[in-house]
Amino acid sequence: MFLSLSQLRARTDIFSFAFLDAFLMPTHETIRIVMPYALMHPLEPGNLLDHYRIEAIVAHSGMSILMRATDLNDGKQVAIKVPLEAMEADPVLIERFKREQEIGQELDHPGIVKTFDGEQRSRTYMVIEWVDGTLLRSILNQGCKDRACRLPVQRAVKIALGICDALDYMHKHGVVHRDLKPENIMVMADDSIKLIDFGVAMKEDARRLTFANLSPTLGTPDYISPEQVKGQRGDQRSDIYALGIMLYEMLTGQVPFSGPNPFAVMNERVLNDVKPARKLNPAISPELQEILFRALEREPRNRYATASEMAWDLEHPDQVGVEEAGRRPLRVKGFPNARKLMLYAGLALVPILIFALMILVARH
Repeated sequence: MFLSLSQLRARTDIFSFAFLDAFLMPTHETIRIVMPYALMHPLEPGNLLDHYRIEAIVAHSGMSILMRATDLNDGKQVAIKVPLEAMEADPVLIERFKREQEIGQELDHPGIVKTFDGEQRSRTYMVIEWVDGTLLRSILNQGCKDRACRLPVQRAVKIALGICDALDYMHKHGVVHRDLKPENIMVMADDSIKLIDFGVAMKEDARRLTFANLSPTLGTPDYISPEQVKGQRGDQRSDIYALGIMLYEMLTGQVPFSGPNPFAVMNERVLNDVKPARKLNPAISPELQEILFRALEREPRNRYATASEMAWDLEHPDQVGVEEAGRRPLRVKGFPNARKLMLYAGLALVPILIFALMILVARH
């Protein structure tokens, strides 16, 4: 079955387009849906699923449905994530669902939502900690009324430090989130955070899973790292890049790269450097801007190697060195950088030098 993009976007009751947009090819107005799109899960509020009573449907996408439920054993609220029937029929998708569950069960940190296990279930589903908080995306949208969608510097840094702490723990346990974005950060009343949704997370020692008929690129266009855009798997430095984008957005009210479509946005980060954040918000210190530059280096080897390194700089900005003229000049798209120019010039001189040497030898 084929649907145009306009038809897909009209069906917001079925698809999560933050997910779909990461897979759409830029030169195709139509894509093939590999799952029967009309299948909706029959569970409804009031139904029982083992010893859980469904209270409300919270969200759904093309692959799963998220519900709030009550555990009848202890009366506590939980979140239940159930794969759609089409997902259960796809061995790759259901394997990814199970991997998400395994990763969630292995991680135990106050900044990461808990996934519960230890019980026999009548079907495949996840039971997750219910979190009373506000998505970072909602907080940013609320800020649009009086702060151009940006947060006070101190609050943005506090939230970023909480994310660093959770990432540091997660990375030390061999897990990379790969889809960090404001929609996957839950912020509590005291500005502590919880990372949620490990749907495309990766364990370093796990085999690679790919989707049939879909691009291997994973992530969300505004927050995906340059190496992921190039089709690489990504590692903990990819998460640090996404955190850098979120901190930039919290501080300035906008993401550093924009374009007419998701693929233009992804292409921008491969070709160009970020705009200096201080030009958008003078309240940002030169040291904090330098931290953003280091987190958003296009080459992973030039970024912070660990989340704890970034956290240390955020906690000790007075010890962050800043270059006099800023981190580096913005490169104009389409022109090679100085290093490439020197390389090309050197290569051009090689035959000239060889020819001159041959003449010199001939004369002697």
